[in-house]
Amino acid sequence: MDLIQIDENGLHLVFEKTEDFGCKLLHFSALPFDERSLLHVHDRETGGLRLNTERYNLLEIMISGQNRPGERHGNKYISTSPGDRMKLVYFADKHNEFGRKLEIHMEDKICGIETISHMQFYNGVQAVRCWTDVKNVGTEPQGLEYVSSFALTGIEKEGMLSTDDKMRVWYPHNGWQREMQWESYTFPQLGLARCQPEEIQRSSKVIGATNIGNWSTKEYLPMGLLENTETGSNLFWQIEHNGSWHWEISDQMGNFYIQLSGPTETESHWWKNLQPGETFTTVPVCVGSTLGKFDDAMGELTKYRRMIRRKNADNEKLCVIFNDYMNCLWGNPTTAKELPLIDAAHKAGCEYFCVDAGWYADGFWWDNVGEWLPSKERFPNGLEEVMDYIRSKGMIPGVWLEIEVMGICCPKAARVHPDWFFTRHGKKVHDRSRWQLDFRNPEVVEHANEVVDRLVRDYHVGYIKMDYNIEPGIGTELNADSVGDGLLGHERAYLAWLDSVFARYPDLVIENCSSGGMRIDYAMLSRHSIQSTSDQEDYLRYASIAANAPSGLTPEQSAIWSYPMKGGGREEAVFNMCNALMQRIHQSGHLAEIPEEDFTLVKEALDYYKTIRGDIKRALPFWPLGTSHFADTWVSLGLKTAHKAYITVWRRGAPDGRCTLPVDFLRGNEHVNVRCAYPANHNTKCAWNPEKGTLTVDLPAPICARIFELEY
Repeated sequence: MDLIQIDENGLHLVFEKTEDFGCKLLHFSALPFDERSLLHVHDRETGGLRLNTERYNLLEIMISGQNRPGERHGNKYISTSPGDRMKLVYFADKHNEFGRKLEIHMEDKICGIETISHMQFYNGVQAVRCWTDVKNVGTEPQGLEYVSSFALTGIEKEGMLSTDDKMRVWYPHNGWQREMQWESYTFPQLGLARCQPEEIQRSSKVIGATNIGNWSTKEYLPMGLLENTETGSNLFWQIEHNGSWHWEISDQMGNFYIQLSGPTETESHWWKNLQPGETFTTVPVCVGSTLGKFDDAMGELTKYRRMIRRKNADNEKLCVIFNDYMNCLWGNPTTAKELPLIDAAHKAGCEYFCVDAGWYADGFWWDNVGEWLPSKERFPNGLEEVMDYIRSKGMIPGVWLEIEVMGICCPKAARVHPDWFFTRHGKKVHDRSRWQLDFRNPEVVEHANEVVDRLVRDYHVGYIKMDYNIEPGIGTELNADSVGDGLLGHERAYLAWLDSVFARYPDLVIENCSSGGMRIDYAMLSRHSIQSTSDQEDYLRYASIAANAPSGLTPEQSAIWSYPMKGGGREEAVFNMCNALMQRIHQSGHLAEIPEEDFTLVKEALDYYKTIRGDIKRALPFWPLGTSHFADTWVSLGLKTAHKAYITVWRRGAPDGRCTLPVDFLRGNEHVNVRCAYPANHNTKCAWNPEKGTLTVDLPAPICARIFELEY
């Protein structure tokens, strides 16, 4: 075998150059390569066994009109054509500012296409960013139906046990008010049990996840984890796209594979008619591997996310934001209501104050959004009075915005050309009494720029909560090869617009919000410094979302609501603050009206936060009790640095107030000092057991939360 072996940052990759000039990816793992793990099949000519790597395609690509002569594949993206016949042109091994970079150039002369498979390493991170360029170098258009950003066969090959017994797939279920809820499954539980002799295992069954539309995370986060419980290794991934995406795991010719991509024809109505001379680039994906469990994988992913993110001051400062919406003004702001809230937020120690929805309309505002002009009825002396008052208190003002839509009652909607909006079957696409703006249209971009420029120029806004509350579906037919092509074009145009805004206003903080967490993806989060994690209105349930949030994004980007209620009492106020203290604080609630004792606990929490936020931005997450479910009576989240760990523990109705939490990475360490850090008057006992590596805590009330510090 003619092999190319790449060992970088704890990852081991092996490529094969075949005799017929193909290029195969044989291995991608934190485990070293062992050729004996490759599948050997019966050779009918010799009667012996032979090595079979023909299905280990580095790239799968499907072009219209091409035959798929291989095995029974159903809708699986295997036996693609010309994917099966791509030939290696050259293999480039480079270095750049981020680290090592591989570029594998291949071609298919029948269709007249050339491809480059990119693999970008990042120094010190066990993860790789992958994407594919497809160029039409022929004389005829070629219809793209599918292009993989990453493809790997043999994901099960390490170890002796059956895939039924050793492989587990971790899914991050996501949904409105129930974001980032992880579950793990065996292959048989998902309908992919072994049913044939190992060397011919194949079926039409696929497991995986798909998103269709512009809310990228309305059912799942675009990520996952595959665990080999026998070898202690894992493979993890994320798809970095703000729209339609697809990943799948299935079997072919005795092996199992994984493939990651953006939009596809079968799933998401995407088809691209690639013209001669034109290049299409897939959405980027991240793939990594560690020896360890879920926590180890999420740690590497956290480091990777920090590497690819736009450099910005917000993720260095981690300022405290007050927002007047959640369990507070509920989208009904006025000058009279805002002024006492501004005073209270300033007194508590907030550093930004955001006026949420409703500031642009006299009454019901949902279906007339789009012009973004302040309501004179709500603000008799102008919005400037409120913005100036915020600044007079030493805070930076912000407003809520939903720039991608226009309400059906917006006066401006009647004055603009219909090509401003998504269209299907000759009709403008409605959703929830709004129309979707198409950012491929230069006039739409001009409109969006005018709104942002006016807010910054006239009202000195330094924070925008950029919300997005509709799902326009599969795309738009205007100026597109397919509705999915139109959607992809819009999404990429929107990202380009965001880049231009940050170029003009590098210090402007723009929060990514889509009905809470409906677009928690790293196309958006490589640009936005902060993300709304949920619209969850119940602080008890929010604890599960808060605990799991660092799996979906970095802690310093993860905005968690804290909203102490007017009649909640001491432990309710502490619980609310503990929800947010180890990530980004979205403070809300009627701070001007809650009891003084509760307000004091809020201020204590914000003062404490300012002493630890320097650690939050470099810490890695861990989960002593595993990821949380809504029914759990005990919930925990940890953040660890080189010399200190922080652990939030929530008690939600557990009858016994004692909980023991494993902290595996400190097992055997006798020099661990533990204290309850918040609140100061905590009535809480805690103890460290170095031999077992466990923290035991006694929480004094059935509904109760505390934050502990472990120094080592």
